[in-house]
Amino acid sequence: MEISNDSSIKKPKRLTSVVWNHFERVRKADICYAVCLHCNKKLSGSSNSGTTHLRNHLMRCLKRSNYDVSQLLAAKRMKKDSSGGLANISFDEGQRKDEFKSAIVKYDPDQRRDEVVTIASSKFDQERSRNDLARMIILHGYPLSIVEHVGFKVFVKNVQPLFEVLPNRTIELACMEIYEKEKEKIFETINRLQGRINVSVEMWSSPENMDYLCLTAHYIDEDWKLQKKLLNFITLDSSHTDDMLSDVIIKCLMDWDIDCKLFSLTFDDFSTNDEIIRRINEHISKKRPLLSNGRLFDVCSAAHTMNAIAEDVIEALREITQKIRASFKYIRSSQVIQGRFNEMAHQVGITSQKILVPDSPGQWNSTYFMLETAIEYKAAFNLLHEHDPDYASPLTVLEWEWTTNVAGYLKLFVEIMNIFSSNKTPTANIYFPEICDVHIQLIAWCKSSDNFLSSLASRIKAKFDKYWSKCSLALAVAAVLDPRFKMKLVEYYYSQIYGSTAMDRVKEVSSGIKELYDAYSIRFTSVDQGSALPGSGLPGTSNDSRDRLKGFDKFLHETSQGQNVMSDLDKYLEEPVFPRNCDFNILNWWNVHTPRYPILSRMARDVIGTPMSSIGPKMAFSTGGRVLDRCRSSLSPDTRQALICAQDWLRLELEDPRPLSSAPYIPFLLGTD
Repeated sequence: MEISNDSSIKKPKRLTSVVWNHFERVRKADICYAVCLHCNKKLSGSSNSGTTHLRNHLMRCLKRSNYDVSQLLAAKRMKKDSSGGLANISFDEGQRKDEFKSAIVKYDPDQRRDEVVTIASSKFDQERSRNDLARMIILHGYPLSIVEHVGFKVFVKNVQPLFEVLPNRTIELACMEIYEKEKEKIFETINRLQGRINVSVEMWSSPENMDYLCLTAHYIDEDWKLQKKLLNFITLDSSHTDDMLSDVIIKCLMDWDIDCKLFSLTFDDFSTNDEIIRRINEHISKKRPLLSNGRLFDVCSAAHTMNAIAEDVIEALREITQKIRASFKYIRSSQVIQGRFNEMAHQVGITSQKILVPDSPGQWNSTYFMLETAIEYKAAFNLLHEHDPDYASPLTVLEWEWTTNVAGYLKLFVEIMNIFSSNKTPTANIYFPEICDVHIQLIAWCKSSDNFLSSLASRIKAKFDKYWSKCSLALAVAAVLDPRFKMKLVEYYYSQIYGSTAMDRVKEVSSGIKELYDAYSIRFTSVDQGSALPGSGLPGTSNDSRDRLKGFDKFLHETSQGQNVMSDLDKYLEEPVFPRNCDFNILNWWNVHTPRYPILSRMARDVIGTPMSSIGPKMAFSTGGRVLDRCRSSLSPDTRQALICAQDWLRLELEDPRPLSSAPYIPFLLGTD
């Protein structure tokens, strides 16, 4: 549609399309032309021709300046439908506002996140686009090699021909720059905290049998919101031995400058070498004595303990579960057998609609569901055994009895794991009643008259007792700081667990929480003897140097020390428990009651923020460890840590509505999204 040059007569008609910012419309006789302002080429300017050919010309015009026509067109289209405010969206917070073209965007609060259209600057910026690409790769876990994919190159070239496709190494450096900037922000945030920090330690592996150490900080911020920040993802080479893990952990803590404000360390394996804990304790105690003589410092993941016990239970029933799998496979081997089995189920009065599905490798809860289904069809299986000589995997009467009892054990563990993994704010107070229920059930199971069941119960109780001896005090203290329970819940459960010696155990918890409170009280007093003395900043007094009552504040504080004043802890424990209801939020409660319990609230912030479990919903029932995919495991150690940590930070920065789990979001597990 290109037209040769000719003289022209301008027509003073107002044109509405944004494309006409790059063309001048002229008329000669009865013919309209569109003259490109960049190369002076003439094209058809008739209203019947539309503007598509003009836009296509701009996309390939060699003399056109750096304007992104597609963005201008998008802005123009959105302007027609809009009635909202300005869109000024960019990954780069430091971007100058005067570089933006105003674009009107209609805001829809219900609009899906992936449907939001971002209108950036109309002037193309290679550097900013490079940073946006790096953030996209980090945020969504894309491989760095995406910049070398042919499909990606074609897409980018069509969207913005001016964008210079970056090599793999360049985009890797851009990702590292973002990691360093975000790390500074996290460092400042953590070190501004008035309270202490809890850290969870998790072990990862890769298909190549490499080991990794993941450290995550957990804390309750000044607004009483439970927060977590991934700190490190360390690659452990073959030279690392178990006794060297303590040095690695200590170095990470020192790099973040939190070794002196650490409250607890949560390990994902309750069999962690005690020597590792001792060395870390020793290092931290040199700078600052551990609270409660370190009895609250070493915490084991409750979820990992439950998983380990459940796996032991399933292993004990291995021969029976193999028979059940074979039975399911036999019935599903042909439609004839399936039909015959369904008729038998109907004949014996079974109304269950469950399908005979074998369990999935690596998910122990699926084994429980398989056992439950088999128990419901028990009568049909027995009838099949009587009438089908080819059925070779029947269970004996005793084996059915064992299966029924073991399924009852597993049901308890499934219910508890669902509670642990589904809680959106996994504060430490939720674990004590669940763990106590397990303890009580184990005591009952050990009393079974069946040797197989009692022997199994004794083995798993021995494993549980090791966890209980290490973590029971931390669990109980967190429960006491729940205003719905206080000491009453400890008394209730300990009477069932310990019987005649229950009161001695209750006194141990009472002494432990009193000792912890005293440590916080001493620290609170030493901090507040300066400008933060109790009673300072009274209404109607000046905060400047002319405040004549500052001396009175000091006098009041000193003379009150010898008086018999009820402490925060005593006052809290003597008051009635808060009514239990499903809408209760312990963080909101302590936020509201902080002025009433100034010292105890500081202690509660650190205790309740302790991660009693370090497992997320996707791994709740996994029988294997965390495995990194080949894409991330093939990266260099520094790049791997940068991408994984920065992704966690960017997701928090964008206020992702994903529920808060006790483990950081790392989408690089094999077999996950």
